[in-house]
Amino acid sequence: MASLYEPKKILVTGGAGFIGSHVVELLCTKYPHYKITVLDSLQYCANLKNLEAISTLIKFVEGDIRSTELVRYIIQTHEIDTILHFAAETHVDNSFGNSFTFTETNVMGTHVLLEASRQSETVKRFLHVSTDEVYGEASLLGGSSFESDSVLAPTNPYSASKAAAEMLVNAYGTSYNLPYVITRGNNVYGPRQFPEKAIPKFIHLLHRNHKVPIHGNGLALRSYMHVSDAAAAFDLILHKGENHSIYNIGAQEERTVVSVAKDLCKSLNKDAHSHIEYVKDRAFNDRRYFVDSSKLEALGWKQEKNWTQGLSETVEWYLTSVEEKYWGEVDSALEAHPFPCIKNK
Repeated sequence: MASLYEPKKILVTGGAGFIGSHVVELLCTKYPHYKITVLDSLQYCANLKNLEAISTLIKFVEGDIRSTELVRYIIQTHEIDTILHFAAETHVDNSFGNSFTFTETNVMGTHVLLEASRQSETVKRFLHVSTDEVYGEASLLGGSSFESDSVLAPTNPYSASKAAAEMLVNAYGTSYNLPYVITRGNNVYGPRQFPEKAIPKFIHLLHRNHKVPIHGNGLALRSYMHVSDAAAAFDLILHKGENHSIYNIGAQEERTVVSVAKDLCKSLNKDAHSHIEYVKDRAFNDRRYFVDSSKLEALGWKQEKNWTQGLSETVEWYLTSVEEKYWGEVDSALEAHPFPCIKNK
């Protein structure tokens, strides 16, 4: 077990996004003495409203992680010792039609951060947020994907870009002894997630009394974790994770996509038979992701919020946010096969 790591000045990339904002909020609440800087380009799935509750406790910089000069300036000016790298293009559907953007942001953006960290004299920990999708269908036959034993086999442009970014992180750790930790998480849901992802999309559509589109036969298996459990995992890995290590962050509850839709129909008092429609599948749709989180659990983490409780709280939050038009116009994100949203500034 590594000794407890204690950051002082943290840079959180993508901190105005879904998971990033929850982690920033947790750190500000739990460790008020930390100095936290958030760097976010405020693309369509990010929102400054996500940081309203802690806006006076952080420094916020609107900018792109691909900007070498900006990243260097932030690290030097704020004497950053820790980087939590959440910023990324993450929607698989969009990656099939706009894959270059995923390479530019997820690979080049990560490279810029790594190089700036290497050149700095202050960065002591680089926590890189990856995804369980880098494993591909390794768990299809009923097993689990392990951090050290499973081969990376990404099957779509998004997961390929995340795997490539991981290779860069590993290379900087080997070549320059850059201290890093990598996380690979599964599907996270909860308040503040942009409605291009399944659960918030389905809630929005059902609230409008529209049909929910299910890709293919809807039997692809996914594990869903509430964002509060994910944030707690990042908190633990930040402080207790071993240098040059990888940690899976995975829920133990598996569900088919169509069962999720049916659960939401029930929560919103909609008839599933008349509110679910099956549409053309993705270009490729991994049939199962399931990761083993025993390494994380050995640090003291456990999943606290079950599916029933987490989904109920999430639905309640979204019904309020829909009425408030939290993200503004989201119609394009609600398409069966959405095209990238353009945020009006």
